[in-house]
Amino acid sequence: MPLFLIISLVILMDSKGGIFYKQTRVGQNKVDFKLFKFRTMCCGAESSGLLTIGDHDRRITRVGFWLRKYKIDELPQLFNILKGDMSFVGPRPEVNKYVEQYDLIQQRVLSVKPGITDWASIQFVNESQLLASSKNPEVFYIKNIIPYKIMQNLKYIDHNNLWIDIKIILLTIKSIVLKQR
Repeated sequence: MPLFLIISLVILMDSKGGIFYKQTRVGQNKVDFKLFKFRTMCCGAESSGLLTIGDHDRRITRVGFWLRKYKIDELPQLFNILKGDMSFVGPRPEVNKYVEQYDLIQQRVLSVKPGITDWASIQFVNESQLLASSKNPEVFYIKNIIPYKIMQNLKYIDHNNLWIDIKIILLTIKSIVLKQR
């Protein structure tokens, strides 16, 4: 809790708006829930699009840049775990706009509780840079990134256990540390 307090104060001193960002995501069995993150963008940033394009997206605040860089903005999702909406490991929850485009096979990822991290989070630790380098980020996300993420998540659903979850958590931490080098 002291860490949450310090981060909250820094966010409030850096820019106008609240401390937390809440976004409706699709959870297990297609049930919507509010996903919590520390706010890293200026208020109203969603009106310019749902995807973050590059590390230097003009909507990201100064403090938000650092929170995102070290994935600290994800910490409030611990509240989502306590509420029962999420688990530590599982397919990352997506917004309705993209879930509506899933085919029947892809919708199977909605049969399990979403998580803070998964195999795809490790693979796409640099997702915003990939989007920034594409001509049409949203089309690239829909046509290339989503199908690959879903493929990874379906493999996870078929082959998960405690040891794999621990491995995913450790590899997630490693990928964040290596990204900083």
